[in-house]
Amino acid sequence: MTPSLATTRRLVVKIGSALVVDGQTATPREAWLASVAEDVAALRARGVEVVLVSSGAIALARHALGLTRRRLRLEEKQAAAAVGQIRLAGAWQAALSRHGLNAAQLLLTLEDSEDRRRYLNARATLGTLLDLGCVPVINENDTVATAEIRFGDNDRLAARVAEMIQADALVLLSDIDGLYTADPRTDPAAAHIPVVERISEEIMAMGGEPPPGYSSGGMRTKLIAARIATGAGCAMAIALGQRPHPLAALEQGGRCTWFLPAPEGRSARKQWIAGSLAPLGVLRVDAGAAGALRQGRSLLPAGVRAVEGSFHRGDPLSIRDEAGLELARGLSAYDAEAARQIAGRRSEEIEAILGWRGRAEIVHRDDLVLL
Repeated sequence: MTPSLATTRRLVVKIGSALVVDGQTATPREAWLASVAEDVAALRARGVEVVLVSSGAIALARHALGLTRRRLRLEEKQAAAAVGQIRLAGAWQAALSRHGLNAAQLLLTLEDSEDRRRYLNARATLGTLLDLGCVPVINENDTVATAEIRFGDNDRLAARVAEMIQADALVLLSDIDGLYTADPRTDPAAAHIPVVERISEEIMAMGGEPPPGYSSGGMRTKLIAARIATGAGCAMAIALGQRPHPLAALEQGGRCTWFLPAPEGRSARKQWIAGSLAPLGVLRVDAGAAGALRQGRSLLPAGVRAVEGSFHRGDPLSIRDEAGLELARGLSAYDAEAARQIAGRRSEEIEAILGWRGRAEIVHRDDLVLL
């Protein structure tokens, strides 16, 4: 069955600089942004959570700073990003606020997705923003990222965000309506591919090398993003973004290429938690908590009777009943000291006990696997 936005409940949309910024005036394409905001509002109205990954900061600042050369030094890009990011966030805030939506800005680096604790922090922030009804607008933090620690393109950043928040679908809005067997701009025999069931080496070879002027690093980076997203159980589409209301057009059957999620994708992380990580601590739980776990719920501090071992936030733990039987494994939302302090206490007491407001769960169900 081909994926569809009609069945999506959590959506990530990646938007490149060429779509956001008018190349002649170096200003936001306000009418186009307004049309996307209207699409987002329609999705939000029916309960779809939407995250935008938007490029454009450097492009918005180049002319204002007199940085008009084709190639900029790293420090010039960082300076332009610092100036342009304010303008980019403001453009999205203005467009979304017309529909009563709150925009939220997040700037991420590659290290934020590679370091476990920073990954958990970013995921928790995104989850809270979505719970509050916000529309997060994410970009790479080009002001501090160096050449060695950059995603390098927002296609891959968007895929990592989709993986992070367990999105149902990722849409890459592009200057082309999907994947072709060859570059349709140079090969008239190139055929459009509506659905890709599996990203084989043959499919990857269709990405080729990015031609001059091709946005966001070319088709190859989009295929790398597809490999990341589908491997995490998320469907992905490459769709034409230049027209107004691109998301509405996609939902109404506009031509695109859908990449199907890997059947084992969503469970792969659970398998990793269950079998690939050596527990660094033990949580012993009462009968009530054990029953709640079996029903697919998170582990709350109130159900924890004892905390053993030395561990940090994000480390793997073994969860055992009072007789010592291992019930589950999961990733801790707290370090050992904090876990001991809140064990057996109600979630609403956490802030008073620790002096700061942590998660209501000691192990969230998304980070937990029953054995």
